[in-house]
Amino acid sequence: MKQRSHVVSKYWKLAAAALLSVALSAPLSASTAAAETPAPQRQATELQDQGAAAGPVVDRGLEYLVSDYQTRTPTKYTADSWKPFAKALTAAAEVAGDTSATMPDVADAKTALMTAAADLKAADEGTFQTITNNTFWNDTSGNPIYSQGGGVFKFGDTYYWYGVHYTGAELYRANPTRKYDGNVSFVSIPVYSSKDLVNWKFENNVATRSTRIQNGATLGQAGWVGRLGVSYNENTGKYVLATQAYVGGGHGVLFLQGDSPTDTFDYGYFQTQITNSPTTGTGDQTVFTDDDGKDYLIFSNREGRGRAFVSKLRESDSLRAEPGVQIGQNSSGREGNAMFKLDGKYYHAASDLHGWNSSVAHVLESTSGNIQGSYTGEYTLPGTEMDYSHVTQTGFFVTVKGTKQNTVIFAGDRWADFAWNGVGYNQWMPVTKTGARPQFHSVSQWQFNATTGEWRVGPANNYILNPDIQADRVIVSSVRGWRNLSGSVTNVNGGANGSRFALQVSNSGGVEQRIESVPAGTYTLSLHARGSAGQVVITGADGSQRTLGIPSSSGWAKRELTGIELPGGAAIVTVRASGSGGVTVDQLSLVKTSAGTPAPPGRYEAETAPAQCQGTIDSNQAGYSGSGFCNGNATAGAFAEFAVHSETARTATLGIRFANGATSGARPANLVVNGSTVGTVSFGSTGAWTTWTTKTVTVSLNAGSNTIRWDPTTAAGLPNVDYLDVG
Repeated sequence: MKQRSHVVSKYWKLAAAALLSVALSAPLSASTAAAETPAPQRQATELQDQGAAAGPVVDRGLEYLVSDYQTRTPTKYTADSWKPFAKALTAAAEVAGDTSATMPDVADAKTALMTAAADLKAADEGTFQTITNNTFWNDTSGNPIYSQGGGVFKFGDTYYWYGVHYTGAELYRANPTRKYDGNVSFVSIPVYSSKDLVNWKFENNVATRSTRIQNGATLGQAGWVGRLGVSYNENTGKYVLATQAYVGGGHGVLFLQGDSPTDTFDYGYFQTQITNSPTTGTGDQTVFTDDDGKDYLIFSNREGRGRAFVSKLRESDSLRAEPGVQIGQNSSGREGNAMFKLDGKYYHAASDLHGWNSSVAHVLESTSGNIQGSYTGEYTLPGTEMDYSHVTQTGFFVTVKGTKQNTVIFAGDRWADFAWNGVGYNQWMPVTKTGARPQFHSVSQWQFNATTGEWRVGPANNYILNPDIQADRVIVSSVRGWRNLSGSVTNVNGGANGSRFALQVSNSGGVEQRIESVPAGTYTLSLHARGSAGQVVITGADGSQRTLGIPSSSGWAKRELTGIELPGGAAIVTVRASGSGGVTVDQLSLVKTSAGTPAPPGRYEAETAPAQCQGTIDSNQAGYSGSGFCNGNATAGAFAEFAVHSETARTATLGIRFANGATSGARPANLVVNGSTVGTVSFGSTGAWTTWTTKTVTVSLNAGSNTIRWDPTTAAGLPNVDYLDVG
């Protein structure tokens, strides 16, 4: 959606007279009152382009949007953001009630209303909501969420999640202890809405098997429907859904459109060929909307899927994909093509091409500010290696621009033509950028604040990666995320509680997993085991060890070790067989049970977004705070930067905690505040890399967002940086 605010002037004049009554106004009519009442199924309209009518039009979407936005309360938003919203809402209500309004009038009113709603700023800082992976998700009514191969799109102030409901999703949820081959029959395309990206309300099925498409056919007759996205076209006022479809023996992109985000969508167009793609249809695809509101189809070619393309959707109506621009190529093929944008760069991500199985995420990174410009060669998204992207493949991305930081959500699809690769279809993980490249965080539970954009690890997070031994999907002799130590190692069929695989070590063998960073606290280690005797040892960053003995057992038995005290830093989990017999383990878990000590107010950890570290986040030197520290590249200009929020313009005292164990002496750096160098700081030797000290300086901060950068001036670079305190 382009951010356009023009609306016919006569409605602005009417709006000015009614501003004060907006908050108390009632919905336009009973017919538009409730968001939970799905729009009735409509008949298919024209089979080709939908022209912009010059005369009066019937558009239920604007009435629906006005009715919905009239429920907003002004006290929940800042006065500066509420005023233009109230003006746009009043003007939109006038257009909706004007029987002579034309399609351009309606489209302009929708665009202005959604633009103003998107600009609403919360009066508070929001709350953290918990996202729990490795489970089946329900909507706010307690019903199953069936949504795969889709996307989340923000229209106005609301997020809408579209995806496909397949028959196999119902079967696997009812019994996740077996595989269901070939159960990808289309049921519907549901849409859910949310303000916080955690609690999702079912709104409507925007398309079903009875939805009519071209030549009198219905979606129920399509051989395949999936991999979809939705955009808003400000010229027509339509919400346009683009999905893969196999219809009447032909592959293509099927365009459906509706009057509101939750409308029942009609047929728009079926495009079999995108110029410059060597095949009809697409391999995999998603829809990406850029900051300027322009919409793009991100896809690969259907046969071989070796080429990655970006195709702009036609601005006049979004019912065509314009000629594709190839941005990358890999002869092995890729699937799950998706795009996100972070810090002004575009990132195209995709998974291995091997039948919906999980893999690392392969990234192409733009080298300019042009989405259809040049890109780097592929690299692996850091953080996806240990457990193949939390046992998923790329589905889509959601970028949240918060008041304190920007966070990208990696929405992974977990399915393999249903399914048996772990519980739950939708696995969402945060992606941040603290160094040169984005970082994927494989967490089983995390908490997210959609207002500020902040996130934190959840209290029930399992710090062991690939704990259910599901990532590899085939029998291997080196299990993903676990390093072989000796003896015989393999994954075997038949895991605990009906899962597909388990880990087996024998002949006095062993494996270990190094967890890069755990916060200090008390932990519980648990697992299921069967077979011969063995043991699991956990080693803390200080060398301390605790051992969980595993007695022999003919069947699966749960084993647990509580009260494990771990310091902050790296931890190692080692699984060993006690003799020549094989011990088989599954569902390993390391969960923090103590609440821990919260960071003092005004503390910004160097290893945590929105801080940026031009180097690596390490945890190999004891004594740091949080989960690690910034180890800057040994070069001039390799900075550490903090994003700091201040309620008012003021003078603040900065305290930067660092360690400098170098024998070459002090390491100088420029202190750059909001782009201006305000001084030079010398970080003297602390005698050892495990000896930390704090240096304080005084600076002036602006009200709102500030950037504080420590920029080294010599080839020695920065010392290790732990955190920044702002007093």
